[in-house]
Amino acid sequence: MANRKPIRRALVSVYDKGRLLELGQCLASAGVEILSTGSTAKTLHEAGIAVTEVSSYTGFPEIMGGRVKTLHPKIHSGILADQNNPEHLKSIADLDIEPFDLVVINLYPFASTIASGADFAECIEQIDIGGPSMLRGAAKNHGSVAVVCNESQYDHVIESIKAGGFTDEDRMRLALEVFRTTAEYDLTIASWLGSTISFDIQDLDWLGLIWKRENALRYGENPHQNAAIYRGGPPGIVNAVQSHGKEMSFNNYTDADAAWRAALDHLEPCVAIIKHANPCGVAIGINIAEAYAKAHACDPVSAFGGVVAANRKVSVGMAEALSQVFTEVILAPEYEPAALEILMKKPSIRILTCSQMRISPLEIRPVSGGVLVQETDLINAEGDNPKNWKQVTGESVSKQVLLDLAFAWRSVRAVKSNAILLAKDGAAVGIGMGQVNRVDSARLAVDRAGDRVSGCVAASDAFFPFADGLEILTAAGVVAIVQPGGSVRDEEVIAAAHKAGVAMFFTGTRHFSHA
Repeated sequence: MANRKPIRRALVSVYDKGRLLELGQCLASAGVEILSTGSTAKTLHEAGIAVTEVSSYTGFPEIMGGRVKTLHPKIHSGILADQNNPEHLKSIADLDIEPFDLVVINLYPFASTIASGADFAECIEQIDIGGPSMLRGAAKNHGSVAVVCNESQYDHVIESIKAGGFTDEDRMRLALEVFRTTAEYDLTIASWLGSTISFDIQDLDWLGLIWKRENALRYGENPHQNAAIYRGGPPGIVNAVQSHGKEMSFNNYTDADAAWRAALDHLEPCVAIIKHANPCGVAIGINIAEAYAKAHACDPVSAFGGVVAANRKVSVGMAEALSQVFTEVILAPEYEPAALEILMKKPSIRILTCSQMRISPLEIRPVSGGVLVQETDLINAEGDNPKNWKQVTGESVSKQVLLDLAFAWRSVRAVKSNAILLAKDGAAVGIGMGQVNRVDSARLAVDRAGDRVSGCVAASDAFFPFADGLEILTAAGVVAIVQPGGSVRDEEVIAAAHKAGVAMFFTGTRHFSHA
């Protein structure tokens, strides 16, 4: 039987009182003396549980609306006294202070307060001072004190009290959870306060993030790699709810994230199909079913086993079409009930619902010894608006051609560089991606488009460094091109476009993506 240290005296001060009475009854039944603060003491007392108010023990009243109540030597000495140290025990005995064996505290809900959009003053009031101090003190002295900081630990606490107390390992694990909790708490405060001062990444000289493990994964990109997924930062696909299918894999998550971002780049009903982190189909439509049909038509071969994201509710029409194709993951903000029934007939498809239709403002990429941080590349720059484009060659284009150019420009952001995307009627028809030169990407896009290339438009995520890539597109039948411009050979590229008789627009904005 494990050696357990008994609980004789406990300090209980909790903001969340959901299971307080259950814990209090357990302590009382075990003959534990309970000290508590104002509202916690009142709740216990009204339930008939014997409790001593901290203020009556210290002889010092709660003041300043509760800002000062436990910040007192009689409290902190009882928490910090090493009960294996005779000198410590003599010191507190001389001052008529008794040690605590258990400290139960949960903190003011700072994170949920800032998430609620509360004003600055209200957020400041939710910064807990006494709670973290007592938790850290008890965690430091875990050789003598068991410390509990989360209601999720109550079951274990109640079992331990009934078993006669906590083991050394119990107290160490509880202390570890305290330091993790207070670190996250302080980090949340620091990040929030920093964000209220400046949003400029150039002024961000300190960055702290906490990720909590959501799930262990079967493996990583390859079977020999261990992997897990962690939750942290702004809401995203990690917060998606899976309602059907096998568990998500590492690669499922990376593809789902890419698909979700690609779909959210568009304002109209849009479907993006991703394979190996690259789009093999992107399209908009008058409804989500039409968008899916057009996206799938881009590259039906690659769409097999792909990940599909829709930026609108999945309809029965879309579900019926998608159910005919082997698909790894479907991700959407919601589903028609009948559509969900259709999809659930496919045992292997993973069905995810993600209500968070926004993208994190920062991208963080690990590199050896640190991380790279940048503002997320969003479709919101001045150059992303066709009204601000500069037409450098060709005659005026039709409204449909301009709409296709705008669609192609929004879609090419999701393609890994070098990226060329061919589009017609609000749908990608050929995509060239991830090549080490733009010429190969142009050839790949044309080859994949096949006969559909005639009369389509093209978007290039970065400028053409030479005229050769553009010449491949125009020779195949592309009628209009949108690109950032800015090459030292822009005049050479403009001359080639003029010679081919195609309209070309410069955006002044680049959407290059390495990963």
